[in-house]
Amino acid sequence: MLRRLFSTCYAPKPGDSAIRKIAVIPGDGIGPEIISSTLDILKHVHAPLKFQEFTNLNVDDQEKILELKSYKCALKGTISHLVGEGPGSPNLRLRKLLNVYADVVHAFSIPGIKTRHQNLDVMVIRENTEGEYSGLEHEVYPGVIESIKVITRAGSLRIAEYAFEVAYLNNRKRVTAVHKANIMKKVDGEFLKAVREVAIKYPSIEYKEMIVDNASMQMTSNPWQFDVMVLPNLYGSILANIVSSLAGGPGISPGVNIGPEFALFEPGTRHLARDIMGKGIANPTAMILSSAMMLRHINLPHFAERIQEGVFKTIREGKVLTKDIGGNASTYEYTKEIIKNISH
Repeated sequence: MLRRLFSTCYAPKPGDSAIRKIAVIPGDGIGPEIISSTLDILKHVHAPLKFQEFTNLNVDDQEKILELKSYKCALKGTISHLVGEGPGSPNLRLRKLLNVYADVVHAFSIPGIKTRHQNLDVMVIRENTEGEYSGLEHEVYPGVIESIKVITRAGSLRIAEYAFEVAYLNNRKRVTAVHKANIMKKVDGEFLKAVREVAIKYPSIEYKEMIVDNASMQMTSNPWQFDVMVLPNLYGSILANIVSSLAGGPGISPGVNIGPEFALFEPGTRHLARDIMGKGIANPTAMILSSAMMLRHINLPHFAERIQEGVFKTIREGKVLTKDIGGNASTYEYTKEIIKNISH
């Protein structure tokens, strides 16, 4: 009896087993805990990786950022910052410095996780550097604050190109552009013009448009209509969090911030989860699956498949799960169970 169904093999280029250098940015909150679990699993499968940790990364340290850029790839936890005061987000600043203009969140149902909606599979492609996140705010008069939303043709074209490229290369059937061009006619209108221009180049992929208010409602009532979504920055952040919650919560969906020269792999919903920080109960699934995305990105697909199947088997069996998905296991116990379930 055959042990498994056979398929065509992976044919690496000569030298593809060479060690890849991976930067590790633990971040704050539960970041260090879920990063630690992920590194334990990556070391267990003996992937050809060498890690360099960037603890307490200062995004204004030009020398450190230059060193980080040399790695081309990183695993990252969320970096904390003040809310409603202080300087801008270091996470946003880092994305701009690394030119990782596309944020990809892949939210999908995992058998064994009980949710209201099953059989979800949505990819959210979010523009990462423009829109309301441009960081241009000032007080025009005491008590009157102005925030400038910036949308450029170049930025909109490149995120649209990437969204359709992702859809095409992942055999996806539909791209939905989400906007508010009925009110923000110029800025969101410019975004839509760019997406429409790119959509024409991909006649095999169905193209739709939806106003963000309706898209938020439709996502909670009929999420199966969505396949790949492309959105300006703020809308992308909101919709990615909604669909991730439908798939099981902030600890489930993987993500990546990606550009032409660098890729930052991190959970799709960037939650610090300070309320459970240090308690050893955080769910590292999103970070672990993000590392599987990274392994595919650097042409190590077999390692990615083993890790992913280890996660799926652990959740499917339901014997050792973290509290947020119906169990009582600690982060360490859950990680140990995944390692046990990874095939050799």
